[in-house]
Amino acid sequence: MECLIVVVAAVAIVFIVHASMEPKVARKVIPVLLAAFALRLLVHVLVMRESVIHYGGDQFAYEARAMEVVAFWQRQGFRFVTSEDIGSLYSVAVPCNLFAVIIHLCGGAAPLACTAVVALFACLLCIVLYRFARLVGADDRAAFILLVLTAFTPAFLLHTSDMFKDGFNAFLVVSVLGLGISSVRRFDVRKLIVLGALLWALWYVRPYMVFMCAVPLILGLAGLRRGLSLRGLLTVAILATVILFGSIGGSAPVEILQEQLEYGQSDVVRSSNAVGGSGVGFDDNGDPWGSLGPKLFYTVFSPFPWSSGSLELQLGKIEVFIWYFIIYSAVRGSRRLWHENRNVLLILLLFIVPGTIVYATAVANVGLIFRQRMPIVMITSLLAAMAWTRIPRSRTAVMPDSGETAEPAAPGLGRA
Repeated sequence: MECLIVVVAAVAIVFIVHASMEPKVARKVIPVLLAAFALRLLVHVLVMRESVIHYGGDQFAYEARAMEVVAFWQRQGFRFVTSEDIGSLYSVAVPCNLFAVIIHLCGGAAPLACTAVVALFACLLCIVLYRFARLVGADDRAAFILLVLTAFTPAFLLHTSDMFKDGFNAFLVVSVLGLGISSVRRFDVRKLIVLGALLWALWYVRPYMVFMCAVPLILGLAGLRRGLSLRGLLTVAILATVILFGSIGGSAPVEILQEQLEYGQSDVVRSSNAVGGSGVGFDDNGDPWGSLGPKLFYTVFSPFPWSSGSLELQLGKIEVFIWYFIIYSAVRGSRRLWHENRNVLLILLLFIVPGTIVYATAVANVGLIFRQRMPIVMITSLLAAMAWTRIPRSRTAVMPDSGETAEPAAPGLGRA
């Protein structure tokens, strides 16, 4: 049964590529994604499960929790299981329920089949990023480079080669923001339905990410088709933030957000995370907002080329050089987008900048931030794709400052 699920996942990749891309694009994308899919399975079998590198541990915890879900179904019947039923499922209910379905179908532990589904979502994320880049204004060449780079980036490859939840988180975040910006161009009730499902799933993967996406999403759904001045868009962003948090202040979602933020910033958690070869401490007198400059520097640029530490940390330096190139390209792409479409630039920055600052307040381990910033890296890479675009944008702008343009389909809805 495990092998059947692997085959079904591979076939699903081919089908989804053909359904969402033009034939000439699909012909070059399919070999890339099938290779990325197969490579993840090889890394899973030959590296992760053979303990060639001693990394993570979360994947085994999620596997154990998925087995608990299967046992719960046997006692109580089949339904979506949350932390109210099994306390350890807090913020990982969606991955663990999905893994539990696969384990149930296979009649026992099925790490290869579960990893095949994780790898499937990794490939879907590459497709969404391609379409998102085209929607923002990148040409086909730049969007394809972004797809290939994402598919084989070491950090993303590693964290989608076993039963981690990071791939689900990145897929949901990028899809939510992509649909938000797509709604700026053309409102569609179907997008709202999909968006609601994605946000629901994201709540059960990383709840605080729902709030990090909130302001960019509100701006997208506001339907700013004809564009606002930069001052006007900033005003809308501030008002949206005030209305969002003012209207639900004291509610359960906000309390959960505050609880997560306080927990992540607590001395106990930061001290615990700092244990190990990649831990890092700051002279902040226990204030999570203290020494914010150095914390931001570590959050954005670590691990540094000169850093000592574990083998995993050294391998991370391959990733960080790619990340430096993306940052350099993103700066260039931002300059281009500033002149061509400031509204889109601001919406992307409203996710990148606040998210980076929040992560910086809790940074205590280079390896942990290496994982956490993956969605930020992917959204930043959209700006980089603008720098890689060779053909001048004439009719592909999203939310143009003046005039109307041709309408591409939303990410995941129809062809590019």
